[in-house]
Amino acid sequence: MNIVKSLLLAGALVAAPAYAANEQVALDRIAADRDTNIAIADKIWSFAEVGYQETQSSTLLQQHLQDAGFAVTAGLAGAPTAFTATYTNGDGPVIGIMGEFDALPGFSQDAVPQKAGIADTDAGHACGHHLFGTASASAAIAVKDWLEGTGTKGTVRFYGTPAEEGGAGKVYMVREGLFDDVDVALHWHPSAENSADIATSNSNKSAKFRFHGKSAHAASAPEYGRSALDGVEAMNVMANMMREHMPQDSRMHYVITNGGRAPNVVPDFAEVFYYVRNPDAEVVRSTFERLAKVAEGAATGTGTTMEYEVIHGAMPLLPNETLQSLVHENMTQVGGVDYDAEETAFAEEIIPTLGKSDVDMSEAAKILPMSESHGAGSTDVGDVSWAVPTAGFRTATWVPGTSAHSWQAVAAGGMSIGWKGMQNAAQVLALTAIDLFERPDLVAEAKAEFLRRKPEGYEYRALLGDRDPPLDYRD
Repeated sequence: MNIVKSLLLAGALVAAPAYAANEQVALDRIAADRDTNIAIADKIWSFAEVGYQETQSSTLLQQHLQDAGFAVTAGLAGAPTAFTATYTNGDGPVIGIMGEFDALPGFSQDAVPQKAGIADTDAGHACGHHLFGTASASAAIAVKDWLEGTGTKGTVRFYGTPAEEGGAGKVYMVREGLFDDVDVALHWHPSAENSADIATSNSNKSAKFRFHGKSAHAASAPEYGRSALDGVEAMNVMANMMREHMPQDSRMHYVITNGGRAPNVVPDFAEVFYYVRNPDAEVVRSTFERLAKVAEGAATGTGTTMEYEVIHGAMPLLPNETLQSLVHENMTQVGGVDYDAEETAFAEEIIPTLGKSDVDMSEAAKILPMSESHGAGSTDVGDVSWAVPTAGFRTATWVPGTSAHSWQAVAAGGMSIGWKGMQNAAQVLALTAIDLFERPDLVAEAKAEFLRRKPEGYEYRALLGDRDPPLDYRD
């Protein structure tokens, strides 16, 4: 890190960001690729492909990286859309950069500040993964240019990770050993703010519980029927009773995905989809076992049968303060997102729809202080963080106050507010990777912290067990 950069971070100078000449090579590449990045992100936003079905999105990113000189290996860990793209410039550190690209069902939305779906579409990028994958690929390409230009030895590897939204694509890649040779893994996520907290998350396990009964005419011959929907409803009642006897920091939620077709037909099949969360993976395991017993009891009590399919499981994030401090420094250097007149007008129209009274759009330009935090959500990055020292951050790709998994997030992610946050993310990733290549002491410190934070005798066990990727879980 050059002296001007150090002084800026310490608050000793007020000036435009200054970068060492070798860093500028990477940043120039990201700037030069801006229009290309926007075009790629916009295509993936338009494809809006859900988990394990991101064929066009994955192919587009693969081709982009291959054209930039990366060696691409696709169809990894049993997932057709999972891939890696690797550039090696001799023996040295291996830095992994993760990129996602799956959309969420039920979020069709145009890039306008009013709720407006797009005809003949259902899904939308309500978590901004079109920006995530694109920025990460841009950063990997910029780091490749830097490795070539400086003659630095090492490897940069992009991980194309599908189905983060409930499909746990990264877990299968970790289980397959695809991160085993990585020194540090980096990721980011779209957000309504700019932050690089020392963050933890909830672990998570989900399953679809399927009940089978016997059909009959609900009016003329109900005594011959055994309702699969009764099984689901009995399970839900008992699961809700179970909440009283769960740890305070646990979460459990569900949706009935199939409850029958007609009221006058006793349904012979019904399905309910459950998530169980807690900061401790072992608590999730034990809570899930209790939930499975609840389902068995519901089946017995309603004269039905039941089987369940584990859909996904994710470990909690294992934080790394060494790496997060470095990321925060680079984020402070890059800065936040400044809105032009058009973006300001867009934000002013979005803000009243958020249902909040204290939204300040200028927050998009600020970098939040680094702190320790815990997120109630879950991510399959968690499993990566238990395999290799991992760091992440968030940039403001949405209007401040916007929640993930909302139509407002889809809208902002499809226009220039999202694109600006995407470009900032690519810069932070690239600068952090360069620092890690240049500072073996930081890598060593991060690895030492990684080992300290893991419990003694820890052995990785995927929460989802030994199942194959659920390629049809969104069908």
